Amino acid sequence: MSGIAFLLNGTPVRVEGEAPTRTLLDWLREDRGLTGTKEACCEGDCGACTVMVTDDSGSKALNACILFLHQLDGKAVRTVEGISGPGGKMHPVQEAMVQHHGSQCGFCTPGFVVSMAVAHLNGARDHDDQLAGNLCRCTGYAPIIRAAEAVEAAPVPDWMKADQPLSLSQISSVKSEEPGSFTGGFTPRDSDELADWYLANPEAVLIAGATDVGLWVTKSLRDLKPVAFLSGVKDLQGIERRGGQLHVGAGVTIAALREAVAGPLPSFGELLRRYASQQVRNAATIGGNIANGSPIGDGPPALIALGATLHLRRGDEMRSLPLEHFFLDYRKQDRRPGEFVVGVSFPDHARGLRCYKISKRFDQDISAVCGCFNVTVDGGTVTDARIAFGGMAGIPKRAALAEAAVLGQPWTLATVEAAAQAMAGDFTPLSDMRASAAYRLTTAQNLMIRYFHDLQGVPVSVLEVRA
Repeated sequence: MSGIAFLLNGTPVRVEGEAPTRTLLDWLREDRGLTGTKEACCEGDCGACTVMVTDDSGSKALNACILFLHQLDGKAVRTVEGISGPGGKMHPVQEAMVQHHGSQCGFCTPGFVVSMAVAHLNGARDHDDQLAGNLCRCTGYAPIIRAAEAVEAAPVPDWMKADQPLSLSQISSVKSEEPGSFTGGFTPRDSDELADWYLANPEAVLIAGATDVGLWVTKSLRDLKPVAFLSGVKDLQGIERRGGQLHVGAGVTIAALREAVAGPLPSFGELLRRYASQQVRNAATIGGNIANGSPIGDGPPALIALGATLHLRRGDEMRSLPLEHFFLDYRKQDRRPGEFVVGVSFPDHARGLRCYKISKRFDQDISAVCGCFNVTVDGGTVTDARIAFGGMAGIPKRAALAEAAVLGQPWTLATVEAAAQAMAGDFTPLSDMRASAAYRLTTAQNLMIRYFHDLQGVPVSVLEVRA
């Protein structure tokens, strides 16, 4: 592939010879003079760089600071300059921000406007969730939320509909139709191409959403070569229900996964609602979340509690293993050179599943402890138990002693309290900036008791306050 082509604020552009890890934010500001997209945290936390990206799956808000140019080939991008219409006509959300005094210093305002415009386009009215990835240091969120609410019924401007997939044909004259090799990497079209290339280049970095890899570049200043961009591998982006199982491709975004599990596995869906921010959930993939191997990733504890099976591929060879066996030690997984995550499968219903995330902030924060419980009780006796935690060890890990303490026992508070005490033998957590070892262990034990009361119908959500 000799270049990257996409729509920028409705105009086809082609970019040649860019480094694989040149970010959209740098290119917009330095090469195009589109400085409305602000540079602030450069790690996907503050939302000042939010842009709208449209492809065949719809329009999404994404963080330009950790979005690489090569991820945009064939798509459409709108910056805050493109949110306003022809002749500078303001978008309804821009007018509402003025009318409701939603801006003071204005640095964060462009990102808010883009996030609000994307939500308005998509008909999303969960404004607290949609805007959790946009931080404001001076205005305060109340007038911004009032602005978002004021335009809920306003019609979507015509120019905001111009980037729907059908109009991507505008770039046909400048877009390469044959993705493949470029200087420093590869863009596979399907998992077969990926398997062949990765087997020949096992030292390469695979980039799906770049929500973690992006920080390797912007914060650690790493030179990543070679790389493979996986956004075009459509056969890894499906979700299928069959035989009582959900089969989820590695390229499925956290946002899409949340939508799929919100009904049948509501506690898992609620956990994913608190996964970073809307911008990050729109980019991050479940395969990346697993392959990253982080001991504090929020996906693996829930999946382990569900008894998930991980599917891997190396060349033409496929293999599957229980997800909990994939994690060997801190940042070390059972993955051979040239092998990659294809997907994960797990039961599509689990009445006893509950997931609890403990963090310093409710929104957009990394877990200090993430506990997921899946206990089956038949006739008052525990017949099965899967309890998994993140943040309690160097890997996501099951609480084997706690499970053994409840199996075959009556499901009573006394049984649960004994299991909570047994948990002290399951984990030796570390102290770090997020929590002390003592806090983590005590919290994990308390979550076991919280789980018991949750199954008894007692309100346990931190959002439910009672006198």
